[in-house]
Amino acid sequence: AVDQKEYRSMIGSLLYLTASRPDIQLAVCLCACFQASPRASYRQVVKRIMRYLNHILEFGIWYSTSSSICLSGYSDADFAGCRIDRENTSGT
Repeated sequence: AVDQKEYRSMIGSLLYLTASRPDIQLAVCLCACFQASPRASYRQVVKRIMRYLNHILEFGIWYSTSSSICLSGYSDADFAGCRIDRENTSGT
């Protein structure tokens, strides 16, 4: 059995990190859906996300002072992508 308090704590920590690491946002939010009754397999996924973050500690956003900044934006829409309840899937 998975300790619900520990699972929620791990999810809370990861949700905090999604502000600066949008690459994990979808995976963390999907894991957050199972906080009421976490299983061992969900806990393994959360631990895998944490191992991924530990592996990429040296990566980050770097802005050069000598070059001009060019801002590019990208968007991806998911209309009713969840096949269970037909709701939109977002990162939050």
